[in-house]
Amino acid sequence: MKSLIQATIAILVVTALLMYAGNAMSAGSGKSGKDTLTIFNWGEYIDPDLLKQFEKETGIHVIYETFDSNEAMMTKVQQGGTAYDIAIPSEYMIEKMKEEDLLIPLDHSKIPNMKNIDPYFLDLPFDDNNKYSLPYFWGTVGIVYNPNLVGDLDFSSWEDLWDPSLKRTVFLVDGAREVIGMGLNSLGYSLNSLDHNELRSATDKLIQLAPNVKAIIGDEITPLMINNEATVALTWSGQAADMMYENEDLDFAVPEEGSNLWFDNMVIPKTSKNIDGAHAFINFMLDADSGAQNADFVGYSTPNVAAMALMDEEVVTDERYYPSEEQRDTLEVYKNLGPDYLGKYNELFLEFKMSIR
Repeated sequence: MKSLIQATIAILVVTALLMYAGNAMSAGSGKSGKDTLTIFNWGEYIDPDLLKQFEKETGIHVIYETFDSNEAMMTKVQQGGTAYDIAIPSEYMIEKMKEEDLLIPLDHSKIPNMKNIDPYFLDLPFDDNNKYSLPYFWGTVGIVYNPNLVGDLDFSSWEDLWDPSLKRTVFLVDGAREVIGMGLNSLGYSLNSLDHNELRSATDKLIQLAPNVKAIIGDEITPLMINNEATVALTWSGQAADMMYENEDLDFAVPEEGSNLWFDNMVIPKTSKNIDGAHAFINFMLDADSGAQNADFVGYSTPNVAAMALMDEEVVTDERYYPSEEQRDTLEVYKNLGPDYLGKYNELFLEFKMSIR
């Protein structure tokens, strides 16, 4: 009996110790929300030195995770397994996140560096009065090419992609909105079209492009273009900038019929456990010095006019990456099409893919 009592006491002591440890860990994790900031961003989309600088200036430890698509980002935020304090979605995804009530309204009084943003990039249709988001980078979709390998083609028109001389040389990004949008634009239609006849016509025209398509891929196109193993590619302006930095023979064009003008934006998901820290980070990234350093590192266009004043004039006056307002008038921002039409675009994109032999 005595040994049984001793054993029972031992079990109770161990249980108490475990409960104490568990409570201590819980208390620690609750406190860590104020001492850490969990950021969810695209890959290779920030200068790591800026994260270190933010940590040094604020004492807040940064946990940095990456995603490869807006849809993957939204799914993880919806699941709520990770308490993301900052996410950086594109414009159409912000509309969806607003609809799903996944975002916290921004307190503009905590973000004085908003004054550094070009007004052109504020109060856009996907987020009136920037209630939930502030711009991070922007850019276009166009064609990167090697002029030494394409003859007289300059890709001022989408039609150049259909030139018979480009048989099995064209690479396309693996994105339904980009590729179907290209087909729509080539016919003078909106890349947000909901017209079934226009979508059908665009897909039929893309199928005519199939003999010229070498592959539909992702980031792999960058080393191929740099090493002159590829000739022509549909891509984003920032990715083209990376290629051109490494290979001075390359050029980039946005066809005159129109294309996509995109924005990636900083938001605070409702999962945030450090809302004050999230505001501090947004304000830090909108600082002139931070904005210039980040734009120089990443290569995409910054909406921060104060940062542009600190950057190489040759870069910020290059209309391939900083198109004039007149040029921007030919460009369109992706709209949230809704699940039915998004499914339709994906279905037509798959049909086009299957036409490539």
